[in-house]
Amino acid sequence: MTASETLRRESKEARVVVSVIVPARNEEASLGTCLESLVSQKGVNFEVLIVDDHSTDRTYEIAASMASAHPDKLRVIEAGPLPAGWTGKNNALLTGFREAHGEWLLFTDADTVHHPGSLARAVNEAREHRADLLSYSPEQIAVTFWEMAVLPVVFAELAREYPPAKVRDPESPIAAANGQYILVKREAYDAVGGHAAVAGEILEDVALARVMKFTRRKVRFRYAADAVRTRMYRNLRQLRDGWTKNLALLFPRPGWLAVKTIVLWALPWVVALIQRLLSSRRWWWSPVIVSGVLWLAWRLKRANFNSNHTLLAAFLGMPMFAYLLLRSKRAHAKGSVSWKGRAYSDKGGLLATGR
Repeated sequence: MTASETLRRESKEARVVVSVIVPARNEEASLGTCLESLVSQKGVNFEVLIVDDHSTDRTYEIAASMASAHPDKLRVIEAGPLPAGWTGKNNALLTGFREAHGEWLLFTDADTVHHPGSLARAVNEAREHRADLLSYSPEQIAVTFWEMAVLPVVFAELAREYPPAKVRDPESPIAAANGQYILVKREAYDAVGGHAAVAGEILEDVALARVMKFTRRKVRFRYAADAVRTRMYRNLRQLRDGWTKNLALLFPRPGWLAVKTIVLWALPWVVALIQRLLSSRRWWWSPVIVSGVLWLAWRLKRANFNSNHTLLAAFLGMPMFAYLLLRSKRAHAKGSVSWKGRAYSDKGGLLATGR
C-alpha cells in the first residue's frame, strides 16, 4: 500500500461513526439482501464488516462479491478457530470488533433487512436518550404456516416476560436485548468486556444487556418495525431447532409456562365439549368459544402481528409453543443443544462441530 493510500485509509477510519458487524454462518439465503440494505444507508459515516463463521455454503462468496462491488464500505473477515468455552457467534462478533473503527458498534444478524436511513436514526436515538446500548426488536416476517402460527405466541410471551418499559428502567433488574439489532457505544462495550464477558452464553444478547445494566449503563429497548425487519426461520425444522435452543433460556420456568399455555388454550374447547354433551343446539357458536378465542387473540396482540396471524396463533400456535418449551427444557436438561452443525454445552461452550 502506498503512502497516499495509507493516508486515505487512515482518514476514512477516523471518520467512521458506526461499525456494522454481521456474523454469518451458512446465510446464503439472506445475506445478499441484508448487505444491500446496509450499504445503501445514508446520513452517517459507517463501515460494514462481514465475519464469515466457517460457512459451508455460498456465504463467503456472496460476501466477497458484495465487498468487491463496495470496497469503500464492506470488508469480509474470516472468524478464527473457536476458543474453548466460546460459542461460534460470540467468537465471530469479537473478531469483527477487533477490526472495527467506529465509535458505535452495530451487531446485526445476516437475516435482517434495514430500512433506508435507519442507521442514522438509531445513532441519533441512542444519543438523544443517552443510551449506552440500544436494541431493536425487528418486525418479524412470517411466511410458512408454522411461522405464522408460532411466532405471535413466542413474541407475545417475550413481551410479557421482558416489558420494554421495564428494560428501559434503570431501577428494574429486568434486562433484555435482541441480537438481531444491538447498537452499543464502543466505550461502554470495551468497559464491560464486550462479548468476551459473555463468551459461552448461547443467549449472548440478553447476557450482554444484563452486564450493561449490572454496571449501571443505560439500556434502551423497543419494537422497531420502522427500522428493521427479519425472517428468522424459513422452514419448520429451523423454527423447531432455533426455539429449542433459546426458549428454556428466555423463560425461567418453561415447564410451568407450557402447562399454563395449554390450559389457557384448552379452556374454551373443554367448555364447548361440555356444552355439546349437554345440548345438541348450535354449540360451535357458543359465546364461550367465541369470547375465549377472542380473549386468547387479545393476549397475543402485544406481539405486533396482524389479525390473521394472531387468530391462527390463538387456534393452533399455542399448543406448538408449549411443545417447543418442553422440547427446549428437555434439551437443556440433557446438557446440550444444537445449532447450525454445532452442539453446545448448557454450561456454555462447544461440545462438537465439524469446525
